[in-house]
Amino acid sequence: MSVPAIPLQWSIGLVGYGEVGRILAEDLRARGVEKVLAYDIKFGTADDAPLLDHAAQTGVRPMTSHAFLAQAADLVISAVTADQTLAVAVSAAPFLRPGAWFLDVNSASPGTKIKAAGLIDGAGGRYVEGAVMTSIPPYRIRVPLLLGGVGAGELAPLLNQLGFEAKVASEKLGVASATKMCRSVMIKGLEAMVIESFTVARAHGVEDAVIASLHETFPSIDWEQQGSYFFQRVIEHGRRRSEEVREVAATVREAGLTPWSAQGTAERQAWVADLADAGLFGTRGTKEFARSADWRVEADRILAAAKSQGPK
Repeated sequence: MSVPAIPLQWSIGLVGYGEVGRILAEDLRARGVEKVLAYDIKFGTADDAPLLDHAAQTGVRPMTSHAFLAQAADLVISAVTADQTLAVAVSAAPFLRPGAWFLDVNSASPGTKIKAAGLIDGAGGRYVEGAVMTSIPPYRIRVPLLLGGVGAGELAPLLNQLGFEAKVASEKLGVASATKMCRSVMIKGLEAMVIESFTVARAHGVEDAVIASLHETFPSIDWEQQGSYFFQRVIEHGRRRSEEVREVAATVREAGLTPWSAQGTAERQAWVADLADAGLFGTRGTKEFARSADWRVEADRILAAAKSQGPK
């Protein structure tokens, strides 16, 4: 079966039905795409109820495996945690329709993307790497998206018909991902540094002086608001972020450097994720989870955990 020429007639399969997958599902359906499929490793587990409820409300068809989704999709969008990038390509490749598109928007290193491309292209699919260049929720499907690979130029206008804001970075695989990974050294690192700096400042009672000094140096940034935002995002998404930064570290190694900064960022993000999984900040999926308007509330919780567990 050939891929339809009109993207709105495509059957689109979303691998990963977390925050990104659900946003894309909502926006694709709103654009008029009738066939939106989804698979998530949580399907069939005790944690799948919220995901399946969302799929039912959005008009998305849940699938029971990568294989069944790949067999039914004209475009597969892989949006999973970075450590699952290759696993998805391995599972989906043998079942792809001939000529089907495979858009990999995972935050993985250039080397990982090149390996995934070999699997997909070798099975008769058309692999395109995608690099999401900022936080998705404010932009939703129109988040800036860099594409890479020999098929990027052909896929970009088709994605834009679906509502994406995609542009070609390079026909060479790895360029888009390298751009994303180098940005993440800074952005994910800044999140970890703010959490560490603000929490320690809180412990010593100097947080107001630290924030005042930061504002003097960087007056365009509202450090109170930015601090609360960083705490919230890491508490809620630290696991995914830590996996991404491990791929950032791999990118640094691929350039021949030791990823001292990236390694530290990954460890801090993962530690906060561990605290969230233990229920320190409330229950995931509720309005109360990581939604304090004041970062100090979360910093105090982190300090209490550090006191009971020892320094981390």
